[in-house]
Amino acid sequence: MIEITYFAAFLVGLFGGVHCVGMCGGIVGALSFGLPEQTRGKFSAQLPYLLNYNLGRLFSYTVAGALFGGVGALAANMVALNQAQSVLQVIAGLFMIAMGLYLGGWWYGMSRLEKLGGRLWRYLEPYGRRVLPVRRPSQALVMGIIWGWLPCGLVYSALIWAISAGSALKGGLLLLSFGLGTLPNLLAMGIFAGKLTALLRRKGVMHLAGALVVLIGLFTIARPYLFN
Repeated sequence: MIEITYFAAFLVGLFGGVHCVGMCGGIVGALSFGLPEQTRGKFSAQLPYLLNYNLGRLFSYTVAGALFGGVGALAANMVALNQAQSVLQVIAGLFMIAMGLYLGGWWYGMSRLEKLGGRLWRYLEPYGRRVLPVRRPSQALVMGIIWGWLPCGLVYSALIWAISAGSALKGGLLLLSFGLGTLPNLLAMGIFAGKLTALLRRKGVMHLAGALVVLIGLFTIARPYLFN
């Protein structure tokens, strides 16, 4: 069942590409367009920068997932473990459903959660600007580590999910799986920015992505009862 959870987290990241392009697309665009012209014109030359940026972002996601997974494990030890994890899974599933409704454009309540995260971001964002424009792959790595903490309802939903993972290791792996799911969209964003943005902003694509994330949320809630 652990493998199913990681795969579901990967799918949430993949289907959440609509939101990823909206939240991080501008950052990836700034990274790509800020490169020297001779680098910007070749995919092979851009690739080290895009990979380092995303490696830094995945590192931050994994650290955050481990922290939340550890907190969840500590809380679960204070009460009956199975009961605590079941409750946390229901909460995580509800957040996934809310995120799916947000992605599909049916309900925007998750935007309030992003606004709360904006308070932390006010302190981190100036450090991100210091590495712009990016001239070396190492700068892209630092940029990714910092921008990995960008307020994002999709990431916050995954972090709530990580609380129910049962340990810091499992929480970190869950967020790593989620982050790997976001990777194809953001790598493509760095190369096909205009075309990809236009595609992912189509209502049909947004509705499909939102519906799939809602289904994963429902599965997360139902899973303890389906496999017991």
